[in-house]
Amino acid sequence: MQVAPEAKVAYYFPFMANGHQIQKARRVLDIEIAALRRVSRRLGPSFIKSIALMKQRLESGGKIIVTGIGKSGHIGNKIAATLASTGTTSVTLDPVDAAHGDLGVVSKKDLILVLSYSGSTDELLRVVPLFKRLGNPIIVMTGNLRSHLARQSDVVLDVSVKQEACPLNLAPTSSTTAMLAMGDALAMVLLESRGFRREDFARLHPAGAIGRDLLLPVSEIMRPRASVPICGTETTVSKALSEITAKRCGAAIILDARGKVAGIYTHGDFVRGFQKDPQIGKRPLRAVMTKNPVTIPVLSLAAKALHIFETHRIEDLVVVDATRRPVGLVDAQDLTRFRLL
Repeated sequence: MQVAPEAKVAYYFPFMANGHQIQKARRVLDIEIAALRRVSRRLGPSFIKSIALMKQRLESGGKIIVTGIGKSGHIGNKIAATLASTGTTSVTLDPVDAAHGDLGVVSKKDLILVLSYSGSTDELLRVVPLFKRLGNPIIVMTGNLRSHLARQSDVVLDVSVKQEACPLNLAPTSSTTAMLAMGDALAMVLLESRGFRREDFARLHPAGAIGRDLLLPVSEIMRPRASVPICGTETTVSKALSEITAKRCGAAIILDARGKVAGIYTHGDFVRGFQKDPQIGKRPLRAVMTKNPVTIPVLSLAAKALHIFETHRIEDLVVVDATRRPVGLVDAQDLTRFRLL
């Protein structure tokens, strides 16, 4: 018996015969997206106070302790991990274990972030008074603002949702997504308020792609001396431009009589100078160069180079040895090539 072509397709790709499952999946996503939008609209003074409390505790030597149980506990683990990976000292604490000795991890300088959508989790209701006895500020992330846990907190973060994405409206879905997103919002705003930088991220993620790249030595990302235009102070601008063009580099390094870095002259310098003086090509570099340019030792890390670029707003960075002789050049475009920007 011959099988119809559409039957063959359904056999090999059963999902194509069940388009309604895609519709159901989209319904789940749409419900969760709508929940996040409502949580976003409710952000206000309580969020600002949470950030202020967290920052104050961290600056006084404390840490953020995240506690929850069940699905909220799993979300708490992720929030604590995100905080820690972005420079905020954070740990998780199982509320059951806390009542059996693990409370010793809590110091008076710490802040407690409690996750409970219902606000009536027995294990948390038993342990929160212990935190209050120690004098720790408590932030409760909950969907029930009138719950007992909410009343015991210093700050309440509202993560209530209209409905779960579960068709039975039972399994935590929209509510846990709201908690997770609120945790991300706390971590990211706290990150910016504390001045956390890419190189700090690299230091905490040495095995990741960003960490590996930022922890490279400058010698691995620079253009070697042989690929960089090197000129004397009496070289004309026209000659320097020819070198810049030939070596496809954005700048020329200018040396003094001892072979040490005296200045730098960039293609941008020429463009700006030509607008004022069309005869600039005949002038010696000593008259138009940027004297004593910013440099970086060759043994430095790429993370330091990135910091210099961001601080000084420059396009080219001269790499020097211990005697201030040039060994290479880092062009801002190189940072993009190595995924540092």
